[in-house]
Amino acid sequence: MGTLVGRNIVKTYGKDTVLKNVDVEIETGKIYGLIGRNGAGKTTLLSVLTAQNPIDEGTVTLDGEPVWENEKALSRICYSREISSVTLFGPNTLRVKDYLKLGKTFYKNWDKDYADELIKLFNLDVKKRVSKLSKGMLSALTIIIAMASKAEITILDEPVAGLDVVAREEFYKLVIDEYSETGRTFIISTHIIEEAANLFEKVIIIDDGQVIIEENTEELLNRAYRVSGENFVVDNAVQGFKVYHPESIGRNKVVTVLADRPINSFGESVQVEPVSLQNLFYAMCVDGKKEA
Repeated sequence: MGTLVGRNIVKTYGKDTVLKNVDVEIETGKIYGLIGRNGAGKTTLLSVLTAQNPIDEGTVTLDGEPVWENEKALSRICYSREISSVTLFGPNTLRVKDYLKLGKTFYKNWDKDYADELIKLFNLDVKKRVSKLSKGMLSALTIIIAMASKAEITILDEPVAGLDVVAREEFYKLVIDEYSETGRTFIISTHIIEEAANLFEKVIIIDDGQVIIEENTEELLNRAYRVSGENFVVDNAVQGFKVYHPESIGRNKVVTVLADRPINSFGESVQVEPVSLQNLFYAMCVDGKKEA
């Protein structure tokens, strides 16, 4: 299984630079979470990594070979985005079973038995036209194609957007089971961070077209803290660390930090608490970030 690498990627649309010298390395046999605000560049990054979108500068390679117009490389990747119920020409009249037949055509490792198993799990009517599917069923179809592709590198862009909480948990379990059994590489882009965080071995945070974090999730959270207390004491405690989203409330202050060594709590004058991935993401991507 291969390593997918992007180096110095620049992507512009008109006057807007959507990706700004992005470096990213997707290692074999890991589950990645890709998180970022709307418009941060997540979908654009995924589309250029999978050669669905040309880049203006930089390189994208799989095991050292360019992915652009490289059928051999692209046959090893599945990029699954939510299927639309409408097309440029009106309603999407293809039936679910027709989409699944396309999956067999596109993906050399297509697993029909697994697809049939997932159809039953999500209770999907294969005779229905795509235009008649609910948002939840559209999400289910997207997931089924991605999982049954058995692609070495499987990318899902907002796969659970239309699913209820029960179906979302079924999806997370599917990914864990499939990963445990096959060692496939997964990249999952999602806004539902809190419930998916335990799934991600590595996390990529993108903000304003730049990758600001690409790190092992557990190691990242082991050095992320919320520090609160009186202004001057907090400032002393976090000196030299990366400080995000400082908030002052009268004489007190709350900050989020990434610390590579223990924080001095000055007795009990400063409260130091762990931070969830969602809260760290929020702190890093709102206004007010600065270096201590």
